[in-house]
Amino acid sequence: MKKSTFTWFALFFLVAITTRLPYSATAQAVLDTDGVPLVNGGKYYILPFNKGGGGIGLVQTGTDTCPLTIAQSPDEDSDGIPVTISSPNKIFVIKQRHPLELKFSDTDLPSCTPTPAKWNVVEDELSAEGFSSIKVTNDSEKEPGWFNIRSIRVAPKSYKLVFRSPDNATENIGFYIDNNKTRRVVVTKNKIFPLVVQFKSAATGKLKKILGSSAAA
Repeated sequence: MKKSTFTWFALFFLVAITTRLPYSATAQAVLDTDGVPLVNGGKYYILPFNKGGGGIGLVQTGTDTCPLTIAQSPDEDSDGIPVTISSPNKIFVIKQRHPLELKFSDTDLPSCTPTPAKWNVVEDELSAEGFSSIKVTNDSEKEPGWFNIRSIRVAPKSYKLVFRSPDNATENIGFYIDNNKTRRVVVTKNKIFPLVVQFKSAATGKLKKILGSSAAA
């Protein structure tokens, strides 16, 4: 009995320390609009802080026959499409500067959209202007790198998204307003003001309460 108890304790201790090893204890958790830390693998609406539109979703651009381009909804009353925010690392709470993968909830997408609906940075017609589009595409078409969340002193619980390449170069994510007045979400090599966002939990009812109490613990 003592051996079994020791084995379970050792396993718990090993999981606990390996969960925290890669990250500094001073790293700050990213908070949603309710002040609850973001959970790894949780679903959130990404809401631009600026006025003039709603949350982040998908639009059809260029020669695409399906909505594949990440953009702000023109409807101020729309929260957009829920985004699953996840890190490949063994963590429960999302903190600033963690490497992140972003993908839309498959249940809220047109049938023509690739699945999983990952956000990928791609080269397209905007490249000549110093921008890279962010689209839902196959991984074979993407530029290598990760998304990060960084704090920005604009308002409480407000953040900016950045794209980090394998050589650790970081680039801001901002808006590009095209000829159709669509606010496309892009990576820029120019120094433009970053897109300031907040994260609204897409969880509801008991699940939201459980996630909130677990993350805050």
